[in-house]
Amino acid sequence: MLPTLFKETERLLPPQLSSIISLAAAQAQQLGFRLYLVGGVVRDLMLGRPTMDIDLVVDGDALALAQRLANTSHARLTSHARFSTARLSYPAFTLDLAMARKETYRCPGALPEVRPGSIEEDLFRRDFTINAMAISLNPDSRGKLIDPYGGKPDLEAGVIRILHPDSFTDDATRIWRAIRYEQRLNFRIERTTLRCLRRSLGMLDTISADRLRHEIDRVLKEELPEKILQRAWRLGVLQRLHPSLKADRWLTAKYRLARRAINTNILKTVYLALLACRLDPEECEVFLSRLNFASSVARVLRETVQLYQRCPNISAKGLKPGHVYELVSGYDVTAVNAMTLAASSATVRKRLRLYLDRLRRIRVSLSGRDLRALGVPAGPPVGIMLHELLAARLDGKLKSRRDEENYVRRRLAGLTG
Repeated sequence: MLPTLFKETERLLPPQLSSIISLAAAQAQQLGFRLYLVGGVVRDLMLGRPTMDIDLVVDGDALALAQRLANTSHARLTSHARFSTARLSYPAFTLDLAMARKETYRCPGALPEVRPGSIEEDLFRRDFTINAMAISLNPDSRGKLIDPYGGKPDLEAGVIRILHPDSFTDDATRIWRAIRYEQRLNFRIERTTLRCLRRSLGMLDTISADRLRHEIDRVLKEELPEKILQRAWRLGVLQRLHPSLKADRWLTAKYRLARRAINTNILKTVYLALLACRLDPEECEVFLSRLNFASSVARVLRETVQLYQRCPNISAKGLKPGHVYELVSGYDVTAVNAMTLAASSATVRKRLRLYLDRLRRIRVSLSGRDLRALGVPAGPPVGIMLHELLAARLDGKLKSRRDEENYVRRRLAGLTG
């Protein structure tokens, strides 16, 4: 199996990347180091899944190897001496090298303290057994699988298993990763691991907002994030972000609609907006604070919650397009897009689509200067007239610049039109 696995590695990687890795392995051997392909790439290759998540570990001086490889392969090198890691940037890809290391946790939730270690110690610091395997890349042991913690049997059994009982206590973000891998791979969390996960839910409160947000970002980048969120909800994990969050059938249906209707550039933000929209404004603020969202994302979530509460106004009987515009204009377009999915009323959805597709693009042809030239007094009357013109345009009463000019003349003459 192992030669086949290594051939699969070479087959699935771009030729230039495969060539660089082979060069790195040869140089590592010349320097007396050992080079390994580790973690998720090994797992995915053994499952026959294509991957570009390349993680290389050096049992030796990673910075020295990175410098030599950069010189010979003409890469741009970025080194981090404190962590003994390096990144080599090529036109089509990047390659990360790290020193084999072991780590200790000063306290739960803290970032680990690292120091040099063996490949076995490096693998032991990983989250799950299926991610704690390595493939040797050195020419003298090319393709050898290093699996000290039983990752291969767990992979074959479809099991997510932690490496030691304190894993979730050391780093509670692993709770989210366990669920994410379980749902992505259609595996199951092993019984003892699940018991440890449930026992450690409170440890999520020790994790910083930025690290938690990073895990949620990863969830929302998955092919079917609703599966992960639903499992997290049933296990009580989602509620650690806010007790009122729900990942029920409603959310599942809305996420499926979003993938069909929403541009991929804003899909992740729409997912977040749909998750948050049933919170009330005070709950939304707590949720935003817990994950420390960027101001642009926070605005979308706040405004989606506000629009969700304005649905009765938007669905009011006999509402003209101009009134729809007044109710919706000023809200972020992504929030409006999210609400076209979240709203239960067909009338609300139709009116929001009218706003997105037509109303928000309508403009008045006349400027303030034009209005003054027609005789409208300077100051507030100009603004009032521009507002009237826009409303009439929105309602389809005016269709051209000439229509607008005639409207202004009639108003100035004391006519209502």
